[in-house]
Amino acid sequence: MSRGFKLGVLAAAVMATAPAVQAFEAGDFILRAGVVHVAPDDSSDSITVGGAPLLSGADSKVTVDSNTQLGLRATYMFTNNLGVGLLGATPFKHNINGGGDIPSDIKLGETKHLPPTLTLQYFPMASSSAFQPFVGVGVNYTTFFEEKTTGTLDSVVAAEYGIPGARTSLDLDDSVGVAVEVGMDYMLSENFGLNAAIWWADINTDARVKVYDANGDFAAQTAKFEVEIDPMVYMVGFTYKF
Repeated sequence: MSRGFKLGVLAAAVMATAPAVQAFEAGDFILRAGVVHVAPDDSSDSITVGGAPLLSGADSKVTVDSNTQLGLRATYMFTNNLGVGLLGATPFKHNINGGGDIPSDIKLGETKHLPPTLTLQYFPMASSSAFQPFVGVGVNYTTFFEEKTTGTLDSVVAAEYGIPGARTSLDLDDSVGVAVEVGMDYMLSENFGLNAAIWWADINTDARVKVYDANGDFAAQTAKFEVEIDPMVYMVGFTYKF
């Protein structure tokens, strides 16, 4: 028996065991649920007060740590190969740590955010294929909320500026930017499958720290400083086609 014939028989056997499904076609609504991990590729401007560093003699910056939450993605197919997708998730919570000359293990604050992302998606494979890779490009809108600073930052600022009992607050502006994605679905049956996807999102926010004295009266504030988060976002989960 020739090697070519054996390979042909093996290929036929693999094809026979693959799921015979009609994957995605115009009018389908596809829902995906799973775990989403946000890994910032962050950088920030130096933090200053009146043109001077926030902390004397130190290049004061911040970094943002990673977080994992439950995610939900939905796609509506308006042709067999084109769809519009929306990414949502439970709120992400990130620690804001020191950067520059401030050690990165010092927590300065925290925030929560929601990053809904809308993309136009292209699926190159035929509807008869159980394997459905896709690429997408679109827009990300990130809203920040429940920004908080730590007692560590309060104490440092109180000592640095001679404000006994100083309290600080943090404000983060919302962000709008470009998002790109690549991903795949593998349908195990007509309606159920597995999925994985990766995004990059352009997320930048203008931040400001305000300082209040022990009576709650405004005492000082930093200049606005930009924090570039620009995360890679990873998701794995399950697919259900309606």
